[in-house]
Amino acid sequence: MSLNRVSSIETFTIVPTDIRSRRSSDASTRARKLTFNPLPPDWGPSSAVDQLHAVGAFKVPRWKRLLQVTASVISCFLAAGVVFGYAAIKPVLKEEGAYRHRCAVPDGSADDEDTCVEMHLNLMFTVAAVATNVAALPVGAILDHYGPRVCGLLGSLFLAVGALLMAFETQLPFDGLLLGYLCLALAGPFTYISSFQLSNAFPRHSGLILALLTGAFDASSALFLLYRIVYRTTEGAFNHRRFFLAYLVVSAAIVLLQLTLMPAQSYKTVGELVEEIEEPLRASTADAGPYDQVDEETALLQEEERHHRADVIEGIQSVLGAAKADEQAQREEQINHISGVWGVMHGRTAWEQMKSPWFILICLFTVIQMTRINFFVATIRAQYTSLLGSPRAAEALNGFFDVALPLGGLLAVPLIGLVLDRTPTPTVLAGLVACATAWGALGLIPKTPWAGYANVVLFVLYRPFYYTAVSDYSAKVFGFETFGTVYGMVICLSGVLGLSQGGLDWLFERRFGGDPGPVNAGLLVLGLGVGMVLVGYVWCKAKRVRRGVLEVEARGAFGE
Repeated sequence: MSLNRVSSIETFTIVPTDIRSRRSSDASTRARKLTFNPLPPDWGPSSAVDQLHAVGAFKVPRWKRLLQVTASVISCFLAAGVVFGYAAIKPVLKEEGAYRHRCAVPDGSADDEDTCVEMHLNLMFTVAAVATNVAALPVGAILDHYGPRVCGLLGSLFLAVGALLMAFETQLPFDGLLLGYLCLALAGPFTYISSFQLSNAFPRHSGLILALLTGAFDASSALFLLYRIVYRTTEGAFNHRRFFLAYLVVSAAIVLLQLTLMPAQSYKTVGELVEEIEEPLRASTADAGPYDQVDEETALLQEEERHHRADVIEGIQSVLGAAKADEQAQREEQINHISGVWGVMHGRTAWEQMKSPWFILICLFTVIQMTRINFFVATIRAQYTSLLGSPRAAEALNGFFDVALPLGGLLAVPLIGLVLDRTPTPTVLAGLVACATAWGALGLIPKTPWAGYANVVLFVLYRPFYYTAVSDYSAKVFGFETFGTVYGMVICLSGVLGLSQGGLDWLFERRFGGDPGPVNAGLLVLGLGVGMVLVGYVWCKAKRVRRGVLEVEARGAFGE
């Protein structure tokens, strides 16, 4: 919201799609596409539209493609995931009196008012986090129909509107903070998802480009941390209104880049280029009898088509290298074999897949984990004020978290790709469950600062691992033909059900008086139970799949 190993989907995630069946298994592997398309072929645009919005990388100068990738990475850092820096900007908003006018009660205590403000701010983040996930499908559809430039311009529009609403929230008759933060969240998928196609600008380095984009997305949560440092340095003189008015420069810069430098059309994948040269030659006489004469116009069309194919082949060799396609095919086959679950639900309809335990279990696990992640981000300072018994110690840990969150994504993404490529899927899922359990257990230990810091470190590494592993599982199990529908449904359901975080906030703040233990313990037990069922089911099925493969190979060895 990888695989291209893209995580993040707080997101949203995002991902390469579509292995199309061709004449042979080798051709099928070559046709794999490294591009973002969240919709299956029957939901997507027609082939004519696809052709309209795709161009071969070899047709664009190398220097321009380099600038496009650089600009996209910078744009993602400044706009793609800024709302996940919520823990950093929350203290600033509270100091400046956010929601005080809504929570002021003449006869109420200061604690009641602070709890009310806390819950309003947490709701602001919850709505933004949900919107980021749910927006992935419509953003992908817009990308397919209208291209990356339109997506980039829409992202800049949401960014500008969000910044203005946040800046002038005290003068608005409605909740400007909630709506403004929502718009900032919606700007993220438009900016981030539309940039994935740039991995096809340099196919030989697509993994590096995707890692840079993912790292920029994760690092973008540091933007609010940098602002909070400036806010403290200026002793509040550079308030949030001035910051968000200055932030409009980012929106204007993205518009300028989209209209001048960035591509209006997505770059074609290597798979699309290979399909293009494998298309049969145009021959109007294909259905004609053996004695029909090929006219001059048909001959010219065939000659033109041959020249076009020669240009495409030369272009592929220039951006990829002659032997790289076959090397990539062999590598993908090895990765698929290691996973142990590749292809178990391929060829089924999306509805058949979504009725299966493969989907139901990963969906339940994702709902629980995404809710836990967003709840932790929204309440970390309040949780550790209670656990450590010291507001100052909680503030210090919150500051460490603000720095560790973007760094965790940058450090983890390259390692995650290596793990997923070299580890069977049941083992990956078992690792997820183990990490989630350890993270939850550390969050129950009171009066122990080292446990708090260890919990933060584990969380910032687990978060990108979790998002990437779920997308990897979905692609390997369900296939690329239905990937957009199935994975999109997982993320959308997780986002919508994530609204239950409001209830968790109420339990935490009201029912349990600021004690995070009961809520964290309940989420821990629930996640562990569903996770164990998921791992057990996938392990048993993978064992059967492996046994079936061995039987087929044995029969082949004896010529049966």
